[in-house]
Amino acid sequence: MDIKRAKQEIIDAVKAYLIRDEDGEYLISAIRQRPVLLMGPPGIGKTQIMEQIARECKIGLVSYTITHHTRQSAVGLPFIREKKFGGETFSVTEYTMSEIIAAVYEKMEQTGLLEGILFIDEINCVSETLAPAMLQLLQCKTFGNQRVPEGWLIVAAGNPPEYNKSVREFDTVTLDRIKLIQVEADYRVWREYAYRAGIHPSILSYLELKKENFYRMETTVDGKMFVTARGWEDLSQFLYACGRIGKKADREVVRQYLQHWKVAKDFANYLELYEKYKKDYGLERIAEGIYTESAIERVKCAPFDEKLSVVGILSGKLGELFCRAYAEDAYVTRLFEYLKQYRECRDLEQVIRQEQEDYERLRKAELLSKMEHKIWRRVTEMLEAYRLLLLKEHLEGEEAFQRVREEFQKAVRRREELTERASEGLEHGFDFMEAAFGSSQEMVSFLTELNTGYYSSWFLRENDCGRYYQYNKGLLFDERQEAILEQLDAIEDHLERGIK
Repeated sequence: MDIKRAKQEIIDAVKAYLIRDEDGEYLISAIRQRPVLLMGPPGIGKTQIMEQIARECKIGLVSYTITHHTRQSAVGLPFIREKKFGGETFSVTEYTMSEIIAAVYEKMEQTGLLEGILFIDEINCVSETLAPAMLQLLQCKTFGNQRVPEGWLIVAAGNPPEYNKSVREFDTVTLDRIKLIQVEADYRVWREYAYRAGIHPSILSYLELKKENFYRMETTVDGKMFVTARGWEDLSQFLYACGRIGKKADREVVRQYLQHWKVAKDFANYLELYEKYKKDYGLERIAEGIYTESAIERVKCAPFDEKLSVVGILSGKLGELFCRAYAEDAYVTRLFEYLKQYRECRDLEQVIRQEQEDYERLRKAELLSKMEHKIWRRVTEMLEAYRLLLLKEHLEGEEAFQRVREEFQKAVRRREELTERASEGLEHGFDFMEAAFGSSQEMVSFLTELNTGYYSSWFLRENDCGRYYQYNKGLLFDERQEAILEQLDAIEDHLERGIK
């Protein structure tokens, strides 16, 4: 299955394992809560979805890459203890607490989250001395004589043997005690994640043209050549940094991330074209309604690949506007929630303390995304700015609240400005698309980008756009109808061949 379905399967397991009966006991006993084992090729996001699952389910997460551990750190160190049995004293070997089990208890104390996921990565690549302990963990939820705390699920991940020479196969006894999920790379699913994660537009535009280059693992006479989802994401971050420092990412730089020389060469060449298209068509300013007739005529005559690249670049620019509008809306919404508390208690100091406690609790529990961290920090800074303003103007009571309310309206207007800018950018985008392509396949691609992007989908749900609904209803319906007819024709041909 794809990584999106695997993520949902784990979320469902979390909910099922943590549900309690009327007596407050877990409905599924700990011994029946099978550990989940994710098996799939490297770099497709197995580790990353665990962070997402923990945030969405609001539970703790402790992660370990087990290949970095020795038997002593995983199981604990032996020590001698005197015990009496049948009136005689014996020296008995016991073990200190496993570092991994201790980390779970520490997480519980730090965050107050009593339920969570213990994630063990590369579990089938452990050393020979540690392999029995890993089997014990999966079968009995224990390391040595230390048990994983109640309410904590075990999720493990590993790579199939064709990707790692160090892989150890699990026996039937172990496999019969786990939930095995086989995961495969899927560009369509990764693309949904990529839009929300802000993957560099050049990468998304390229992969729309060369989907086959999203994930490749090949063995040649020169050794292994590969490109993974992880490689694309890390390259994306570097491309953004290059833009900041004015550095060009050439073929050699790209090969440091995409270790498949043909793909690296192809993308490096495309990156040059990408920058050229941005400049030649003035794509950075189309969202402002600024473009020339010559640009329209040129793109009309361009090859199909170039047209799709133009659509991808335009979609990427609009995506930036949608993302800013989303972040501003989330910021204003959260700030408003604390101002409602201020309205009720009329004590801004108390509200600030509450907001800081809420933020610290979520931060320590690692339940915040990078964007959410920024939003919380902005709320903290603004509440503190309100406090300083009231001190400076010597305001209290109702006067103080009304003054804060006036200041809050500035944030509301800022949100409206960014929303309006995004709406205007979308309208200008449709102007350009209509002039250049009309109701063509390129317009379908443009609509697909809008429907796929997390922030564009959010924006279109929250704000009206007549032309989006017009084209979405018409073109995409026609496309679906055509696909259905093609499927029916294929079935009919198959039946006819069967009859003959």
